[in-house]
Amino acid sequence: MVLKVFFPSCCSSAESGILIGRWISEQNSAVILAVVHFPFIPAQVKQYLSEIQRVTKVSVSVLGSWSNSKQEKEESLSEFLEDLGTIFSHEPWIQISKEGDSKFWSCSTLQKHLNNPKEEEIILVYYDQRKVMLSHLHPTLDTATSTDHRAEDASKLSAIFDTVAKSKALFMTDRYDDGPIKLTHWQSDGVEASIIVELMKQASVPACMLLTFLLSLISGVCRSRVLKFWPLSFLWSKLSTCEQLGHRLQHLQVVSSNKKAQNQAQLMRKANIFVSLLIDVALGMLLMSWLYRKNRIGHLADTLIPVADHVAEELQDLLQWLMGAPAGLKMNRALDQVLGRFFLYHIHLWISYIHLMSPFIEMILWYVGLSACLGLTVALCILSDIIALLTFHIYCFYVYGARLYCLKIYGLSSLWRLFRGKKWNVLRQRVDSCSYDLDQLFIGTLLFTILLFLLPTTALYYLVFTLLRLLVVIVQGLIHLLVDLIDSLPLYSIILRLCRSYRLAAGVKFRVLEQQDGKPLRLLMQINPLSYGSVVQTYRLPTYSCYPKDSWTSLCKKLFLGELIYPWKHKGEKQD
Repeated sequence: MVLKVFFPSCCSSAESGILIGRWISEQNSAVILAVVHFPFIPAQVKQYLSEIQRVTKVSVSVLGSWSNSKQEKEESLSEFLEDLGTIFSHEPWIQISKEGDSKFWSCSTLQKHLNNPKEEEIILVYYDQRKVMLSHLHPTLDTATSTDHRAEDASKLSAIFDTVAKSKALFMTDRYDDGPIKLTHWQSDGVEASIIVELMKQASVPACMLLTFLLSLISGVCRSRVLKFWPLSFLWSKLSTCEQLGHRLQHLQVVSSNKKAQNQAQLMRKANIFVSLLIDVALGMLLMSWLYRKNRIGHLADTLIPVADHVAEELQDLLQWLMGAPAGLKMNRALDQVLGRFFLYHIHLWISYIHLMSPFIEMILWYVGLSACLGLTVALCILSDIIALLTFHIYCFYVYGARLYCLKIYGLSSLWRLFRGKKWNVLRQRVDSCSYDLDQLFIGTLLFTILLFLLPTTALYYLVFTLLRLLVVIVQGLIHLLVDLIDSLPLYSIILRLCRSYRLAAGVKFRVLEQQDGKPLRLLMQINPLSYGSVVQTYRLPTYSCYPKDSWTSLCKKLFLGELIYPWKHKGEKQD
């Protein structure tokens, strides 16, 4: 049977002593955590290990002895180390020795309670204790190719990673402590700490309490009955700016919460939200500084009115073209003139509205630019709402054309069933047979002929305004895609993967260091980091969907039947 000994590489130069760690009997493995140096009192070592077990909930014990013989005169040391096995009584008693600067170490096991001890093949695996302790082992995401064997290997690795991670209290003792026990581990030269980080932790407590209080007040105002009345509730549900503000409010509540993260996933989620908020606000401040520099808002306001007039003129030319003979098509003259004048009247109303608002546009843009301090996503949502308001006349044209076209399509389909002696049963939601008299068939024939010959004129108007509406929806969809990308992208995890890839472990790989007959096989365990795609897939933040809810087939069917195509932003639907 193979015995696997996981030895921390930081202890390879430690002085002689005893090895403390955890014995995993299911895997026949020993995870060495530290080396206790001479001199020590066995009773004090046992008391110290019991305290570590109580704090860490890890069964830490003395597993064997470590001998670092730098000089050949230390011959009696090996016998003394063997005698320690009777004091601490661990089976098997592991003996690891390093002779001078030799590359090959000797490793053996001692089993005193067995009559016929079997020689075990020993594999000595070196691991970086700091990286293993700080890393988090992730399960495989590709469930289609994962097998039971892979799952078993992952559970074995997770036991080793958990052992090192839970033994954090053991690594808080360094060689400069005045205690009776001297240890060698990855922090034995001094506990890693940062004065700046500690000061920020102390300052964050009152800041989080103040932020929590302010957020509770804002949440109370948002939940008040005043906002539930019709005009305010309608605006809150339709404007994407209000939705984004509510989304960021939830993020602030998560970040400022006093509850400690229960696991690695919650900790990473908080960190990702915090970094996303910081970068969002930083980009918004950059945008605001760019807008208020060199009077760019004034230039933007002066450009907006001519652009709106140019769009209105193009729409008027388009309607004049449709009222004639578009592409050589012969339309119904009366209906063509009625629809064209109806839409031209709406354009005149829209131009009057724009010129009425022109004195206030610069002031409105000035206050809108201030909202960029809340984040780039808020500014983009305001831009989307402004586009929706500026193209409201196009939306009205689309709704009028779609309703008229849909009415004719459903009228033609109903009259077509009349010719075949069928009718739609509303109660049973199916087509049933029906007998019609001569008058009904005559009236149906007249109506069918009228609707059929008026359909091309209506369909042409519907087609033109549907294309304009889809153009506006695509622009708004791209803006919402950018907003959702900023909201959902796990920036902290990506930065962590870029700077400290070992923190996000997907598995391990082993590299052979030395192999010689009669000596244990020496391997080096290295951490395989998660790929960037897996990082995004694992730690992606929940966001609101901005993708079309319907499939392409359903979307084309709606366009053909004249059903309304609403904006791609579905309110109130969260996706992970």
